[in-house]
Amino acid sequence: MHRSFFKYQATGNDFILVDNRMGIFPKKDTKTIARLCHRRFGIGADGLILLETDKSTDFRMVYFNADGREGSMCGNGGRCIAAFANHLGLIEDSCRFTAIDGVHEAHLGEGKVSLQMQDVAEIHATPRYLWLDTGSPHHAQLWEPWDTLDVNREGARLRYGLYGAGGSNINFVHPMGENRFEVRTYERGVEAETYSCGTGVTAVALGMHHLGRLEEAPAVIKTLGGTLQVRFTKGPEGYSDIWLEGPAELVFKGELP
Repeated sequence: MHRSFFKYQATGNDFILVDNRMGIFPKKDTKTIARLCHRRFGIGADGLILLETDKSTDFRMVYFNADGREGSMCGNGGRCIAAFANHLGLIEDSCRFTAIDGVHEAHLGEGKVSLQMQDVAEIHATPRYLWLDTGSPHHAQLWEPWDTLDVNREGARLRYGLYGAGGSNINFVHPMGENRFEVRTYERGVEAETYSCGTGVTAVALGMHHLGRLEEAPAVIKTLGGTLQVRFTKGPEGYSDIWLEGPAELVFKGELP
């Protein structure tokens, strides 16, 4: 049986999307998923996402890292699967879906997808960096000199050196003034820099607000693949009403081997 795939990208963070409502995709086959994501021997992507049926929401999102293993929440992937559901005719301009970290809401319009992220109650701060969980674990660190930053070298050093086998995503941050920041991210599971990371951008926005570097939302975040915005509300119990917004586009489609 032929199985279609759809390649999506969200500010350069790219994914293979598969409609798995029939349950025929071999999602336990780590080697096959890793091969499909390989940029030389497969389709090429930062991850693979299955759209599946769900009893209580519009659909379920199952996300796999490029290494073939099921991953934690992916913000840009969440925005892409909302666009994919619209393409399939499952939704119109809004949806609710279930992911590994719980239920998310998304809105589509004017070429952008806004995704509601989970609340964040705690930010762990040290003199040199912040750590928080925005659906995936993230290290955020202001970095100078920016122009000579080697993301893959420094990211791997911190990812393994500080966090061990379980790891963390590593975000390097450069303030640009007026609630604007440039971010470069080393992603675990990809084990390299990606063009953009939605949960990472969200972590940076909240972290910079926590440090007093961001006066008010929205934060405007420049990544290698484009610009994202993060809106949120700060209350006595932490951060809530967190929204990640930016483009999510179909690149091409084809048939899985």
